[in-house]
Amino acid sequence: MLTLVLPRLISFEGAGRRSASVVERNVTTLQPSYWLVMASGFLEPILYLFSIGVGVGALVGDLTLPDGRVIGYAAFVAPAMLASSAMSGALSETTFNFFGKMKFMKLYDGMLATPLRPIEIALGELAWAMMRGNIYAAAFLVVMVAMGLTTPGLAVGAFGAAVLVGFAFGGVGMALSTFMRSWQEFDLVASAQFALFLFSGTFVPAQAYPPVLRWVVEVTPLYRSVDLIRAVTTGEVGWLQALDVLYLLVLFALGLAVAGRRMGKLLCR
Repeated sequence: MLTLVLPRLISFEGAGRRSASVVERNVTTLQPSYWLVMASGFLEPILYLFSIGVGVGALVGDLTLPDGRVIGYAAFVAPAMLASSAMSGALSETTFNFFGKMKFMKLYDGMLATPLRPIEIALGELAWAMMRGNIYAAAFLVVMVAMGLTTPGLAVGAFGAAVLVGFAFGGVGMALSTFMRSWQEFDLVASAQFALFLFSGTFVPAQAYPPVLRWVVEVTPLYRSVDLIRAVTTGEVGWLQALDVLYLLVLFALGLAVAGRRMGKLLCR
């Protein structure tokens, strides 16, 4: 039995090391301007939180959730900003940057001259994207705790949920990038991302929409992400959040599988 399992473990370990080398390459080539981009990505959800969550929230007052709980408007908006930040951080790395490396820099063609395989490159790039998304999530949660919008204990759980959201959107972003043929096509991705941001229970409960639109909203990946993180930060996790987790795991697995297969076709010709 050991002789059957050991080669697989060694294979997984080798794949992990090779994927880590992709992350190491990205770290060593960082430019100073990258940190300015990082700062802008963190400030955007903070500005939304203060302008809408706090500013508009002063006019809206408390909000009654579908289960009857009453929370402040800022506490309602903040988890959605966290989910949106995790989505944006993952998509930024796995769409524009990933596409540029693959199509124009031809970086991955050179990598395939080494023992790296397409799926290992995809895993490495996804891990790198998650580093950016995790920094956003951790910093935003510190702000939430400082503002009294959640507790430190719940923030730890929310961080884990944000990591899952990042993986799900990172897998999808990478898969979509393999189908793109030019930079102009990313306008469609940006439009879809902004539509998700506006209509995913971000600023109003989904129940406020007409019935048909409500069901469309509730099956979108960002809504499921917002629902999961909002439940965690408010301390009201139930069976529906298990479905949220399953939804995001399936989305991640499908995205990564498609990305790995497409990269194999595009790069190994």
